[in-house]
Amino acid sequence: MADYDLTLSRDAIPALLDQPAALGKLIEVILNQVLEAQMRDHLGAERYQRCEEREGYRNGYRDRQLSTRVGSLVLRVPQTRDGSFSTDIFERYRRSEQAFVVGLMEMVVNGVSTRKVTRITEGLCGTSFSKSTVSRLTKALNEPVAGFLNRRLDAAYPFIIVDALFTKVRTDKSVVSKALLIASGIRADGYREILGLSIGDSESFATWNEFFCGLKARGLHGVDVAVSDNHSGLREAIAKQFVSATWQRCQFHVMKNLLDHTPKKERENVTAAARLIFLATDRKEAERRYAEFMARFAETAPKSCVCLEGAFEDMLAILPLPEKYRRRLRTSNMQERLNEEIRRREKVIRIFPNDAAAIRMVGALLSEQNDEWLGRAYFDMTEYFEWKATTVKRDRRAA
Repeated sequence: MADYDLTLSRDAIPALLDQPAALGKLIEVILNQVLEAQMRDHLGAERYQRCEEREGYRNGYRDRQLSTRVGSLVLRVPQTRDGSFSTDIFERYRRSEQAFVVGLMEMVVNGVSTRKVTRITEGLCGTSFSKSTVSRLTKALNEPVAGFLNRRLDAAYPFIIVDALFTKVRTDKSVVSKALLIASGIRADGYREILGLSIGDSESFATWNEFFCGLKARGLHGVDVAVSDNHSGLREAIAKQFVSATWQRCQFHVMKNLLDHTPKKERENVTAAARLIFLATDRKEAERRYAEFMARFAETAPKSCVCLEGAFEDMLAILPLPEKYRRRLRTSNMQERLNEEIRRREKVIRIFPNDAAAIRMVGALLSEQNDEWLGRAYFDMTEYFEWKATTVKRDRRAA
């Protein structure tokens, strides 16, 4: 941008300073002069100036409002006959405006009263918002979130990863802990998607079963591998709804369980030995390392041995898969990272005013994350389907 000489008449100064929103008015005057200067640069001539360098003609003005932290400004944007003039002033403020609208929506989502929203927005922007405006903004957030969470799932999803996290919700004048059930999937083309979100009173078989039924009603199919922790209700629901799928017990959660049963002085050694089992390249190697683990810690960490014995088969369910798929499917870490981002927002809110507010807020976050995931493939699935076809042929011959 070129350097501009901005002027303010001596007579205008007292009038500006007498007004309650003096600073906003001053900025409005300055920005309007910037717009005039930008138009002069664009046309190559002053107003009414006739010269060979002129590259167009003016065509009046168009008023546009710009909400800023010093109030709502009215800018007179010059127009040209051919519509070729544009300004970067509004573009520079766009992020601030979007941040403000998002902030307002989050206040609504968080259960902040309309009175408080009005007071906060007046302090930030010098602009008040009526209850009907707040309601429209809430509706504007509700509809796309509901559309995202209820969309059809027409693709096949060979891999799904499911997990839950608990949040506080106000119900009947009391605060209770509720489970947010979340499922993500990896499609046959290798792209990740967030499949769905539900809220329940607990992480039970009934809530997980209902959640999976809803996903299947929306079209979820083609599931070969389901990854989750060892929650009994979740495991039972997976077995019922995805009969032919392999269940992979999350190795991250197995490690946590192991360490919970390990004496402090042996935790470092148990961690290293268990990790060797997790990263085994084949069944034979995994069994050898498992035997070494059991012999080594039978006396010093017997409870860890019992824990690992119960988890061994399920935590290595994906071992037959090609290595690059095992690496990412051996844990539910993809889902855990998603939960961490939800938790970061949820900690600010602390307590949702109702179930709908929790679904609205978390659903909006998941929708944004889903858009990011769809920008880049997670897997090249060619090798997986080649392996699957070979395995099916081998199993048929064996039968």
